[in-house]
Amino acid sequence: MKIMAIESSCDETAVSIVEDGRNVLTDCIASQVELHRIYGGVVPEIASRKHIEAIYGLADQALEKAGVSRQELDAVAVTYAPGLIGAVLVGVNFAKAVALSLNKPLIPVHHIRGHIAANYIAYPELKPPFLCLVVSGGHTMIVDVKDYTDMSILGTTLDDAAGECFDKVARVLGMPYPGGAALDKMAVGGDETHYNLPRARAGENPYDMSFSGLKTAALNLIHHAEQVGEELNIPDLCAGFSAAVSDTLIPRMVMAVKETGYKHVAVAGGVAANSRIRGDMNRAMEELGVQVYMPPLSLCGDNAAMIGSQAYYEYLAGNVADMSLNAYATKSILGETL
Repeated sequence: MKIMAIESSCDETAVSIVEDGRNVLTDCIASQVELHRIYGGVVPEIASRKHIEAIYGLADQALEKAGVSRQELDAVAVTYAPGLIGAVLVGVNFAKAVALSLNKPLIPVHHIRGHIAANYIAYPELKPPFLCLVVSGGHTMIVDVKDYTDMSILGTTLDDAAGECFDKVARVLGMPYPGGAALDKMAVGGDETHYNLPRARAGENPYDMSFSGLKTAALNLIHHAEQVGEELNIPDLCAGFSAAVSDTLIPRMVMAVKETGYKHVAVAGGVAANSRIRGDMNRAMEELGVQVYMPPLSLCGDNAAMIGSQAYYEYLAGNVADMSLNAYATKSILGETL
């Protein structure tokens, strides 16, 4: 089954052709990073306009590179939530037009489910059930993937997402957008014990997390140093901040593994590229005798291949939309509107 998948939830326009959920025939991406870098972050209106400019040509490019004609497509899939609403709408409306004109099924895919499915592409042997740590710019959660379309959330951040905190601290430190990658690079070789940064305990659910206090502590430290003329050790601060985030995530995954008894764990989302989190996760799960799956860096960020992978399983589960499909800025991975 050949699916054209479309992703436009933030600042990457992407179109992919994926066969049977695991075989990526092509994955074309038009990045807007350089455009938004001068603003220090994504400007929603600019992102939406650029998606409109790029999406049609990118779809033709994907078909050509895959050696697939429009008539050979079996379905059209699209990220319908969550994301920047204007950006998501561009992809949804384009996908609806393609599905309608070709008389093909339209498959709506939740963006975070797509990130989890990136692991299916990287590891063809991976099958549910397994635990997945989702860490991205807008989401941080521990997901029990019982089946391809049957999931439950064990815990989530009660405030800021880990990726948003990485980017905000990096921006205040004057690092280029996207800041998380720059901060990760700067942290290499730093002394994580130099600065005392908090690890929060959030709420009654032991799996829930909080990062706003950590972010505020780091920003206050930076601003105080500026006000008194004190020189910050940037590598040490970045190392300490990365360690604090990892110390919030990894123990909860260890606890979840012990409680569920699962022997397979995955990591997904843009922050899955963070070297500290990857290293700590590998070490912790090795001690437990648990297999870890982490997508290559190319599949950690937003792409359409992951949407095409998840779409295959959504289709098999009967999750097909009609032309009334709408876009949503916020929606639970379980399908509930937030």
